Amino acid sequence: MNIKKKIASLALAAAFITTTFTAADAATREEIAAINVKANGSNFKYWTKDSAPLKQLKDYMADITNKNSRNYIPKENRVAVFDMDGTILCETAPIYFDHMIFLHRVLEDKNFTPTQEEYQTAKNIEAQIKKIGVPYPSTNNARVNANSFRGMTREEFVKYNKDYMNANVKGLTNLKWGEAFYLPMMEIISFLNNNDFKVYIVSGTEREMVRVLLDGLQNLPPNQMIGSDIIHKADNQGDTASEKYTFKRNDNIVRGEFLIKNLNMNKTNAIIKEIGIQPVLAFGNSMSDAAMMNYAITNNKYKALAFGVICDDRERELGSKKTEEAMLKGCKDYGWTPISMKNDFKTIYGDNVKVQK
Repeated sequence: MNIKKKIASLALAAAFITTTFTAADAATREEIAAINVKANGSNFKYWTKDSAPLKQLKDYMADITNKNSRNYIPKENRVAVFDMDGTILCETAPIYFDHMIFLHRVLEDKNFTPTQEEYQTAKNIEAQIKKIGVPYPSTNNARVNANSFRGMTREEFVKYNKDYMNANVKGLTNLKWGEAFYLPMMEIISFLNNNDFKVYIVSGTEREMVRVLLDGLQNLPPNQMIGSDIIHKADNQGDTASEKYTFKRNDNIVRGEFLIKNLNMNKTNAIIKEIGIQPVLAFGNSMSDAAMMNYAITNNKYKALAFGVICDDRERELGSKKTEEAMLKGCKDYGWTPISMKNDFKTIYGDNVKVQK
């Protein structure tokens, strides 16, 4: 190969390597996973230029990572907690991921025969969506949802979720559920990771679903996922209580009954039990996150902040006026910093993702 051809070949290879996602597309999971914001915050792409909450977070980071600052936070105490639905993942198209996969299972999956309770619960959720939009999460709905997957092995449940993640998000164009993450918020997670934060997802969605949805994204391992929980059992266990049953070599792990819905004070309890360190940053989007957010900023020995994502965008997202107003009031009452999806996000999923008219 002559020198000119070699230079051209190297230039082409370099161009391919440095090709990045543009906001004109909807980001793939691979592109979401590749988001990498520098520790100094100099390369945020998906936030508006003059975003006040982003500036506040960047100023905070410069302060608490400066060893000469009185607000310096040691690396072992840099803990951040994020809600999932509505904070980093779509929740209004037309409802939470866990509800959508439940509706699919009960009303559309021809290989599944629901109980009367499961069917009626699914129809009730449909009616609620049409009447009020996104309803406040219900512990009973979570219980029935979990029961519809009872007896599945973990591998079967993971596959079922992965298959549904390929479904189109209803009400938005060019978007699948597995890609329905807010790009600006995923940049925040990357920014925190690169500043030696340990980021936990603390969701009302079932923990195993959270793990599948976030698998491979932004260096978030399974043990940093907290969510609603079920009891896992051995398939030969029968009705024997778990404290009296010994797992055997010929056993398989299967899904059992619903245990707890991870909302409000349950989120705070889970953080205390599973993390053991008071967070210094918290991000949520609804009043079911209030306890977690207030816990982070109350009587904290370190400088701490809480941010509320406001679903106020009606063009690029199915913004909810009711949730918007509740969170704006929460921010005002409790001292959280509001993040406007409409005004602070340059793009949400990519510019080709819009509300279907």
